[in-house]
Amino acid sequence: MISTPDNVSQLLHQLDGLSIAEFLQSLTTQFPERVTFSSSFSFEDQVITHEILSKQLPVKIFTLDTGRMFAETYSVWNSTNEQYNTKIKAYYPNQGTLQQLVEERGPNSFYESVQNRKDCCFIRKVEPLRRALAGNAIWITGLRAEHSPDRHDLPIIEWDESNKIIKYHPILHWTTEQVKEYINKNHVPYNPLHDKGFVSIGCAPCTRAIRPGEDFRAGRWWWEDADKKECGLHVHEEPAAKN
Repeated sequence: MISTPDNVSQLLHQLDGLSIAEFLQSLTTQFPERVTFSSSFSFEDQVITHEILSKQLPVKIFTLDTGRMFAETYSVWNSTNEQYNTKIKAYYPNQGTLQQLVEERGPNSFYESVQNRKDCCFIRKVEPLRRALAGNAIWITGLRAEHSPDRHDLPIIEWDESNKIIKYHPILHWTTEQVKEYINKNHVPYNPLHDKGFVSIGCAPCTRAIRPGEDFRAGRWWWEDADKKECGLHVHEEPAAKN
């Protein structure tokens, strides 16, 4: 099957009544070797990783190693590999492009302007993501509606016009309590920073714990206006109109 915007409604119909694992199995049958999952080793991503690896589903798993991740993130990556006897593939920034950015603007230029920060995110995340998604038909994510206002109205399956791929958000409507309960019940390794107030965990220089009463994204790029807090991985563009 070819991945197109027209497939979305068909897949939504198929999803009805199926568990996450059952639907993932269906996707891998329809799109063999073209279903991939991007993990940042967050609470949410570890839930999906467990669904995939504990049931030995033929879904490729990758991560984006920006080079500035927390030590705790590398630790849970290693623990995940060991527990599930797997080797999660990493995609890295282009060496030449990253070297040029750091030489010209400095290692912490992202604090100086929104554009600098977006340029850093593009080099460390967006461009490697494009390489990781190339040739795939389905991109599985750990997005949840609680994460930000922009995600409240996301469909569980959608067409990503930027990457020309279908996105599936299996735990989109799970609550934080449901995620934690699943992690604990299934003894899934998780990032210990979650126990210290870190809700959304990205690069170390750009992430802090949130304070009581703050929203989920407050700990990411906290020096910027709230309406600018996206790195570019999940940009929503409408498909071009058909003539």
